[in-house]
Amino acid sequence: MKKIYIDGSAGTTGLRINERFENRKDIELIHIPEELRKDSEERRKYLNEADIAFLCLPDDASREAVSMMDPDNDRTVVIDTSTAHRTEEGWAYGFPELAEEFREKIRNSRRIAGPGCYASGFIMMVYPLIREGIIGTDYPIAVSALSGYSGAGKKAILVYEGADKPQDFNAPRAYALSQQHKHLKEMKAVCGLDREPLFTPVVDDYYSGMLVTLPFYAHLLKKKVSPEELREILAEYYEGEQFIKVMPYGSESETGGFLSASDMSGWDDAHIFVTGNADRLLVNASFDNLGKGASGAAIQCMNIVLGCDESTGLNIH
Repeated sequence: MKKIYIDGSAGTTGLRINERFENRKDIELIHIPEELRKDSEERRKYLNEADIAFLCLPDDASREAVSMMDPDNDRTVVIDTSTAHRTEEGWAYGFPELAEEFREKIRNSRRIAGPGCYASGFIMMVYPLIREGIIGTDYPIAVSALSGYSGAGKKAILVYEGADKPQDFNAPRAYALSQQHKHLKEMKAVCGLDREPLFTPVVDDYYSGMLVTLPFYAHLLKKKVSPEELREILAEYYEGEQFIKVMPYGSESETGGFLSASDMSGWDDAHIFVTGNADRLLVNASFDNLGKGASGAAIQCMNIVLGCDESTGLNIH
């Protein structure tokens, strides 16, 4: 039985990981005493005792945790859910569906960086379109995304759920207006883009769920395709994958032509929709920012490392 330690188990990502482990019989969760949760030496002991250590921490704290790993420890697999190591040399990027080499690197690595939530939606759409020759790495990509407030951190969650919530928190709020969002670096690096995309993230007054939207001009594509053809290309790319389902063309009509950003709340997989017309195409990724966008993805990587079914302990829609 593998020993699992979650460093940062009190945060939203750590709590969701804990929830997904409730009925698992193949692992043993080891818990640091609450009063020693921030004790460096005690954390060091637990990190090095675990077979798999999840880091659900801010970036600097994640870097500190990695520095606590004993140099001769060739057993513990670290799965970091922060931004700290996503583009670092020697770290596997935790998105196995992108290509078999991603899955193999996860399987054989002792350092795995979980993707960012916005980046997950962006990359699951852009990476295959570049690989299949639909868009070039120089395409002027603009992307927008709507997220529930659970991804905004503990302080923001307290404001959203507090009795004295400011009036402007009742409506969608765009942010990262200076184009400096921390997920941009991995969006560019993983997809091999020439430049970072224009990105408009929006947080709204609901708990979880995310909708990432990519618009494309047909005349700027390397290969001219209709929305139906683009949908088929993506469906073939992700054929057989449990966690990414490309929805049938026109399926948005089942919900009156609307896509809700909260549709996948509570689930650990993602749905991709292709819409538009001959001139302008839209690709949307719908998933839970705490599921495929964070905790679910981290557990999926753990399952790959353990050699069990990738969906073990996870909720597939």
